[in-house]
Amino acid sequence: MSDKPEQRKTKVIAQNRKARHDFEIISTLEAGIILTGTEVKSLRAGKCNLQDSYVLFESKYARAPKLMGAHISPYDHGNRENHNPTRDRVLLLHDKESTKLKQAIQEKGMTVIPLSMYFSGPYVKVEIAIVRGKKLHDKREDLKKKDIERDMRRGE
Repeated sequence: MSDKPEQRKTKVIAQNRKARHDFEIISTLEAGIILTGTEVKSLRAGKCNLQDSYVLFESKYARAPKLMGAHISPYDHGNRENHNPTRDRVLLLHDKESTKLKQAIQEKGMTVIPLSMYFSGPYVKVEIAIVRGKKLHDKREDLKKKDIERDMRRGE
């Protein structure tokens, strides 16, 4: 056997591009997700939308967070057993990570959102981030910085 662990192939399914513009990212985590068979088949076809989705604990006693508002389109060749496209999906985290998320959500102005969903080998993973909302002037500043950097790269 080899000394280093094998790297799984990753294939990005969906990204939440707007999140990096609207929020200041404080930290990120990788979480597993519980899905049904038709959801996985639909994800393999790339039919997923993470925009306007977020992560939440159902109650203060809940141990596992849920992904709310993520849209996974019904499977084209599915039958009456097809899934509900916007159902809440349980995320799989270690207890320490779950506790960290819960504390972050309780802190003022913090929220948890998914940044991307991808296949890691045969498993579907969700990259979630603890974020703080940006003010309008912060967004404008970021756009100015990006414009300046782009102009500098063009000039060189």
